[in-house]
Amino acid sequence: MVKSRSGKLSSTLIPGSHTMTDTIFAKIIRREIPATIVYEDDEVLGFRDIAPQAPVHVLFIPKLQAIPTLDDLTAEQAPLVGKLALAAAEYARREGLAQDGYRIVMNCREYAGQTVFHLHLHLLAGAPLGRFGTAQA
Repeated sequence: MVKSRSGKLSSTLIPGSHTMTDTIFAKIIRREIPATIVYEDDEVLGFRDIAPQAPVHVLFIPKLQAIPTLDDLTAEQAPLVGKLALAAAEYARREGLAQDGYRIVMNCREYAGQTVFHLHLHLLAGAPLGRFGTAQA
């Protein structure tokens, strides 16, 4: 177990283990529920979002650590965010999305739209994405 800046514990995921938080992402990592996996290496898993916000919407998650939010990330865990971004960029290049462009987003907590509390990065592409921010009244 690793203690974050907020004092919360984040567990190391051991395949087949139920010692970490049982988020839907942990179940996808353990292959307990189906997902359309489009990227995988030793530390990162990428799969299509079930409620896409763009023609291409892929989530990239760490496989070995369950960190609830970006705010819970420690300095020692910071390279993991780079690995998620590099995995997204590799996927975008491989799929021919890099030329036109893509967006990567990380949401932190409820007000930002985070619904699964397992650190993850969204890759959005496949159409002009326009601006984003607070909703217009």
